[in-house]
Amino acid sequence: MTVKTMAEFMAEGKQPEILFWVGSAGSYDDRAKKITRAFVKLLNSANIEFAVLGAEESCTGDAAKRAGNEFLFQMQAVTNIEILNAYEIKKIVTACPHSFNTLKNEYPSLGGNYEVLHHTQYLQQLIKEGRLKVTNNSFKGKRITFHDPCYLGRANEVYEAPRELLKELGVNLVEMKRHRRTALCCGAGGAQMFKESEKGDKDVNVLRTEDALQTNPDVIATGCPYCNTMMTDGVKFKEKEADIKVLDIAELLANNQEL
Repeated sequence: MTVKTMAEFMAEGKQPEILFWVGSAGSYDDRAKKITRAFVKLLNSANIEFAVLGAEESCTGDAAKRAGNEFLFQMQAVTNIEILNAYEIKKIVTACPHSFNTLKNEYPSLGGNYEVLHHTQYLQQLIKEGRLKVTNNSFKGKRITFHDPCYLGRANEVYEAPRELLKELGVNLVEMKRHRRTALCCGAGGAQMFKESEKGDKDVNVLRTEDALQTNPDVIATGCPYCNTMMTDGVKFKEKEADIKVLDIAELLANNQEL
């Protein structure tokens, strides 16, 4: 895999087309690393000149802000903004809706103004421009349901890009009863990922997984590493992991690339 850092681009006196913001999950979580690799595979396939910050990338501060620690959030954000501005970054693409929302909506007030895209939006653009082609379609006709991430859907009104990509794959897209604007949270957002569940009759991720299972899917598609974890745990709880896969849209597309 070809992955260069911003420092390497700067040493060559060049600017990449985009900065790929990997995010904490995409960097450290073993399952989310597969999503990162899939997206990089797609970028390389489309011959995109992209860079990562590497060791210079820090957490966006999303979890700190949602947990109520505004001071820590601003510390993390300002550090990132100083690095991004020093590299004169203009366009950022990330596979994490949490990073997407924070970079897009909360960094401008602190001096970080960038064009920020979710990876599904960027991949949709590449396909429309003919730079990325969907080939060897192994998912054609498969029943797939898409779980809308909160910070992609309701928070930023991005509903079409992920679904357009699934249509490119020729899948049988089956919507859950709660989808788009009425989609149910997987239970990980708002820093809930990092705390124990509160008392109740059922975990939210299990309830959301039940929504998905009602569509009788072959694959539950996601666009967020947090959602991927929660839906995977829900499928395991229901003892359906032998029958149903939980895959990011980048993974679905990467599996169909003729490299």
